[in-house]
Amino acid sequence: MKKYFAIVRIRFTNSLQYRAAALAGMVTQFTWGFMELLAFSAFYRANPGAFPMEFSQTVSYIWMQQAFLALFMVWFFEEEIFASITNGGIAYELARPIDLYSRWFCQSVANRLSKAVLRCFPILIVAFIVPEPFRMSLPASGAKLMLFFLSAALSLCVVVSFSMLIYILTFYTLSSTGVKVISAVLADFMAGATIPLPFFPAPFRAIAELLPFAAMQNMPLRIYSGNIAGMKEALDIALQIFWLVSLVFIGKLLMKNAQKKVIVQGG
Repeated sequence: MKKYFAIVRIRFTNSLQYRAAALAGMVTQFTWGFMELLAFSAFYRANPGAFPMEFSQTVSYIWMQQAFLALFMVWFFEEEIFASITNGGIAYELARPIDLYSRWFCQSVANRLSKAVLRCFPILIVAFIVPEPFRMSLPASGAKLMLFFLSAALSLCVVVSFSMLIYILTFYTLSSTGVKVISAVLADFMAGATIPLPFFPAPFRAIAELLPFAAMQNMPLRIYSGNIAGMKEALDIALQIFWLVSLVFIGKLLMKNAQKKVIVQGG
């Protein structure tokens, strides 16, 4: 395990150096977050009782989504991994005495964590000091905050394990463009990145909440905001664990098959 912890530490430390990119990302996230809040505010003023979440819950959902976007965004892929597959650099990766799936998994987790650390604190500070009704509130209890952290950690791993499937499919397609675009759009919408899942029509929401996409950001954000409580919290965390195990298992099987058939051209 030491080598995987070393990968996480090195990647995390290196990624912390990109402060200018983090600043640009924060400005974008502030702007997008305020736009979303203003749009939802207009709808809530028209008919507050027509929505499945209280406005304060929606505010917390959006602010936490922006603060930890780097953890949950499916569309953030490691271009370095795609390049190694398509340009033949994968030959060096396969020569290393380390499991390739685990290496890429640790690399992705570290890069996402470093981006989140650089961006989250300024966003959270602003979210707690802006005027009402756009001010974010703390969870109802410390236990709920701990559940949020647990669910967020599982969400990060589910997102990375899903991304791993996209990387592995590139072994078969040789071009990542189509797979990236389709998977990112579908996963973001179904994960509640565009609008929270409670706003979906009831029959569609019932199906969406069982899919792996709902385990990516929908669950931790709704736990923090208080929209999920009681036994449903435990059931949703269990569902996250199920999808994490399933996606990792499928990913490792695909990776094993891909490594048997990989051909490196050039010289």
